[in-house]
Amino acid sequence: MSKTKDVRAAVEKELGFDPRVDSSDIKVMTIGGNVNLTGTVPSFPQYLQASAAARRVAGVTSVDNNLEVVLPESNYRDDAKLTTAANNALTANLTVPDSVEATAEDGNVTLSGTVSYGTERAAAAEAVAVLPGVRNVWNDIDISYDLDPVAVDLHVQEALDRSALVPDGSDVTATTKDGIITLTGHVRTWAEHDAVLGAALMARGVIDVGDNLQITG
Repeated sequence: MSKTKDVRAAVEKELGFDPRVDSSDIKVMTIGGNVNLTGTVPSFPQYLQASAAARRVAGVTSVDNNLEVVLPESNYRDDAKLTTAANNALTANLTVPDSVEATAEDGNVTLSGTVSYGTERAAAAEAVAVLPGVRNVWNDIDISYDLDPVAVDLHVQEALDRSALVPDGSDVTATTKDGIITLTGHVRTWAEHDAVLGAALMARGVIDVGDNLQITG
């Protein structure tokens, strides 16, 4: 059996193993370690979890999630009710500042406003992603920044050095331009990859992270 078939079979098994994913309508295609997911799932959390399940599989180097969320009729909410539910969820989340708000249209929730940290931006998306009736989350939240890029680089590099998941001697580097951090270098696993991205997002003033990391497996 070829390595591609091994990876595809392993991803299919992992999707079927995860109780948080209904994999009955998911199709897995692979080229080497590149995984493409197509088909449908009944909720947005399952859309997210399908990607997470695929990334857990050894040999997977990238995941393209082209799944479509097709909600059961009982989960549909009209725009006004979903907008209210999304804003209530943002208010209840202590990590999300009051400057963030949500609007919904046909199950698509758009987040807007301004925050200081990437972690706040991510927390807003996580707060609304679990709501019944959500088909997609569009995160248009801006991140304000007024820091010296050199200082941001230093703070991120120090965070990487502290991380238990990033080994000593790692060649991962971070450079900042216009509030965007670009990460380059090599990591061994998706867990290490996610730890590096998480450390970068915690720096104040980071608008986005350019992910040029390579997973060696």
